[in-house]
Amino acid sequence: MVITRLIGGLGNQMFQYAAGRRLAHVLGTELKMDITEFDNYKFHTFRKYSLGNFDIREKFASPKEVAALARPTMLERMRAKVLRRPPRPPQTYIREKHFHFDSEIMRLPDGVYLDGYWQSEKYFADIAEINRREFTVKVPQMGKNKELGEQINSRESVSLHVRRGDYASDPHTNKVHGCCGLDYYLRCVEFINSKVKNAHFFVFSDEPQWVADNVKMSCSMTIVNHNNTSKDYEDLRLISQCKHHIIANSSFSWWGAWLNPRKDKMVFAPKQWFGKSKESTQDLIPTQWLRR
Repeated sequence: MVITRLIGGLGNQMFQYAAGRRLAHVLGTELKMDITEFDNYKFHTFRKYSLGNFDIREKFASPKEVAALARPTMLERMRAKVLRRPPRPPQTYIREKHFHFDSEIMRLPDGVYLDGYWQSEKYFADIAEINRREFTVKVPQMGKNKELGEQINSRESVSLHVRRGDYASDPHTNKVHGCCGLDYYLRCVEFINSKVKNAHFFVFSDEPQWVADNVKMSCSMTIVNHNNTSKDYEDLRLISQCKHHIIANSSFSWWGAWLNPRKDKMVFAPKQWFGKSKESTQDLIPTQWLRR
């Protein structure tokens, strides 16, 4: 059994599932998810388990199973108390060492607990089709989403994602992540317009009104604003149906672009993924994507 700890929003959870799914697949064992963090959040209660809308292998780890792989034993806790040091987790507890790809994760044995973000396709590229299939939304597109899906499929569609929310409003989050500047989007739009005739941009954002007030483009554009946060998977599906993509520094639009199976797609990603963070993003963006 492999257990993967889920934390963060939809895009983060997809990375955590995908990495765990690959390891379990290679080992011929089952993957279980630890979702207890969503009950334990004290400061980020807006986050919730979000993978249930996909056709994944949905199995949840019990507290006993989590404790067996991730919690220090009673003997270790007693030893730590005597030595006046923090208890050491068991060897089966695998915590992410750094943000960039760690090849050691690919060779782990059965019976481990994964705790990290695992934000690189290198953790699951060899089972890409399995992940694409399992990240299919269970329910068919209906209503406005179906109408937009048909428009996207019939045009030279380009998704453009503007991530703001806590990236803009929370000082700590803004310092870590920052927001992509308008100049980034305009550079990407200009390049696409030079390569794609009659491109139509479908704009997705957690602050659509800000987009309407600030993103001014002379080209054809539709702001998608009818899905609320409880249906973020519908926006993700719409993004994945577009032919090309301009993503934000966001795991959400990263997945929207990645789930597009087209071989001829253009995907643009920001050169600077984090604000002032020194984390290396060398393995975050697939080599065939373009950084601007």
